[in-house]
Amino acid sequence: MTRIFSLIFIWILMFFSSLLSAQIQSFSLSGNIKSDKAEQMEINLLDANNKLIKTEIADSNGKFGFNDLKGGTYRLKINRNGSEVYHSETISVANNTTLPSIDLNVKAIEGVTITKAKPMIERQDGKMIMNVENSIASTGNSAFEVLEKAPGINIDNNDNISLRGKSNLLIQIDGKNTPMTGNDLANYLKGIPSSTIDKIEFITNPSSKYDAAGSSIINIKLKKEQRKGTNGSVSTSLGMGKYVKNNNSFTINHRNKKINIFGNYSYAYREAYNWLVLDRNFFKDNSFEKAYIQDNYLKFKFNNHIAKAGMDYYMNDKNVLGFSVGLISNSFNLNGDNSNTTLNSLYKPESTFNTQNISNDKWTNVSFNVNHKYTLDSLGSEISTDFDYINYSNSSLQNFETITHKINDGTDQLDIMKGDLDGKLNIYSLKSDLTKNLKNDWKLESGVKTSFVKTDNDLKFFDVKNKDLVPDLRKTNHFIYEENINAVYGNLSKKWDKFKATAGLRLENTNVKGTQVTTNQINKRNYTQLFPSAVLSYDLTEKSNLEVNLSRRITRPSYNQLNPFKLYLDPTTMRSGNPDLNPQTTMNYELTYSLSNKYFATLSYSKTSDNITDILKPIVEDGENVTVQTFENLNSASYFGLYLIAPVKVTKWWDMNNSANFYYGSYTGNVSGTQINNKGNFTFNINSINSFKLGNGFTAELTGNYKAREVYAYLNMSPFWSLNIGAQKKFKNNSVLKFSFTDVFFTGNIKGQTNYTDYIENFAVKRDTRVVTLSYTYNFGSSKNGQPRKTGGAEDLKQRIGS
Repeated sequence: MTRIFSLIFIWILMFFSSLLSAQIQSFSLSGNIKSDKAEQMEINLLDANNKLIKTEIADSNGKFGFNDLKGGTYRLKINRNGSEVYHSETISVANNTTLPSIDLNVKAIEGVTITKAKPMIERQDGKMIMNVENSIASTGNSAFEVLEKAPGINIDNNDNISLRGKSNLLIQIDGKNTPMTGNDLANYLKGIPSSTIDKIEFITNPSSKYDAAGSSIINIKLKKEQRKGTNGSVSTSLGMGKYVKNNNSFTINHRNKKINIFGNYSYAYREAYNWLVLDRNFFKDNSFEKAYIQDNYLKFKFNNHIAKAGMDYYMNDKNVLGFSVGLISNSFNLNGDNSNTTLNSLYKPESTFNTQNISNDKWTNVSFNVNHKYTLDSLGSEISTDFDYINYSNSSLQNFETITHKINDGTDQLDIMKGDLDGKLNIYSLKSDLTKNLKNDWKLESGVKTSFVKTDNDLKFFDVKNKDLVPDLRKTNHFIYEENINAVYGNLSKKWDKFKATAGLRLENTNVKGTQVTTNQINKRNYTQLFPSAVLSYDLTEKSNLEVNLSRRITRPSYNQLNPFKLYLDPTTMRSGNPDLNPQTTMNYELTYSLSNKYFATLSYSKTSDNITDILKPIVEDGENVTVQTFENLNSASYFGLYLIAPVKVTKWWDMNNSANFYYGSYTGNVSGTQINNKGNFTFNINSINSFKLGNGFTAELTGNYKAREVYAYLNMSPFWSLNIGAQKKFKNNSVLKFSFTDVFFTGNIKGQTNYTDYIENFAVKRDTRVVTLSYTYNFGSSKNGQPRKTGGAEDLKQRIGS
């Protein structure tokens, strides 16, 4: 409690010091609009990230103005008759600025809304952004499949996501961490329809303002209504690969001067499969001992419901109070058919087995957030506070029936194993952040945060003997995990004419306790670490910029990565956590050159200690060779990268967005008696998105991806590529019809090899990636602009619930 009171006292000092700071120099921005039409013009002033700041109405002569602005970059958006007819490039304000006349007579066409389309890939405030809403090929897909095709993203055969060669990412939805990792995270993202996604932010070097967890951050931002009045949308899609996929979503928002009420609901039903072919070879004293030749076919069914509702109450000019509640319900059914042939040391078949695996999983997430924002002045200074309570519950019923056939004597044996998993998790989080603009373009950001987490997972396994359930105490386990994290941070930035500098420091104290109830084994840890960050930005010319940034990050093991449960796929394959995992720490360095905010080149280097690595390794259990998917700490991992983005306007009707990531990963460590030293390779991946304007509301898209061979520690991944096509038609009733065909040639499948001293595994994975989808979206409501607020304080917790 002393630590908590200390953090609160620090925050109170920051609050009162901010009230004593001096006033800011302010500027004005004015202009006039030329238009043959007499309708009222609504001018919206946005910041460089397209966030609404102010709204004004032009007078009868088309003149408008904004006062009390601080220096910086802005954008203008003009609405006429409720339709956007103009969207400017960035405008620099360093004094009182008068813009040249804006002539809408050239841009406006009767009955048609003309807007400046967002680029597919752009960079804002150190973040790369992929505007998913503009992507036709993403139609009818899930969030997982959209990520799978995103530039710089790799997904391995175990559904682990990496960004530009870096794993152990922090995945967020609207700034809040997702509640899982690994397979659980993949299943969750597969239930989120792409129709609900606005854009995806890739933050490879987060500042001290962000939670220190994760080597990098991927933030999936869902669509939000920004207009006053009552607005909403309805969307549905039907896709067919080998199996059917259906996504549906509904959003509604009502806003007036005092209240903003919002709600959304989506339902996804998806069937998919995972076909995994394995060739596992075991060695002893450099001599071949045994092999498993396996064919695993898993069919999945998802029924996913996501609902959220909330309200913001604008009490007065300075105070806004809000709350939101959310519900996620996911039913995940798996049917697996696994056949195996075992070869002896002479490569002769000695036995076979077939396992039927039926699993029924259900998990529910209920979340509650209450938030308050206090505005200190009219220029962006504010204090915001969030309290979050999040509850997760999950259950899994598993049934394994294995028939083993001995070739020598022709005997058969039936083994039946049942599993029952019951899990609960509660998260409490409280944070408060101060943003204060000071004299001469100085800016202070600071905040405090405390969080408490408790998980309780109880797993029981039973052998079925003569229809009786006999507890299997070797596999049964009960694991309780408790965690408390306290943090305080400060960022200070200063902007000059061409130069901007930001420096920050974050302190986090972590207290964890893991208890294996069945064995009474307790693991406790307590550590405090500092996480510095810095960004230096210099405008070389009006159109070019050079940026240097660095940050130190930590990746704590997820709750299930520490969980020693044994989850079986068949008698020779299982997944298990590692309670002895240490957190990994990473230093990231980046140098980015940008031209016209279109062309980007980023050089990066990172060094990770105790790198948490998802591995497959051989063990002996009950005298039999078994392969376990688990997690180990490698000594270190180094990364060198060059990331390029180069859009090309081929013709007036053909736009091409190209990105390429060249990198070298180097890994050192020892797993299962196999030492590797600086093992890795130079590799690259290339992504090209081609958009075609066909006229009369029709557009088309062609997307291609190529991923070269990669060596990741003990894993050697083969190259693969894919091609996607799509088309859409926009109608005058504000609706859109889209068609997409993903992985046209069915080439986006993964092959590779895992290599240890005493074990070599070759694998090939096929998924339901070739899908034809048709979708329809209808938008309704008014068009006056407003801006909902992003809220939530549990940013460093929900990522680590899964395995």
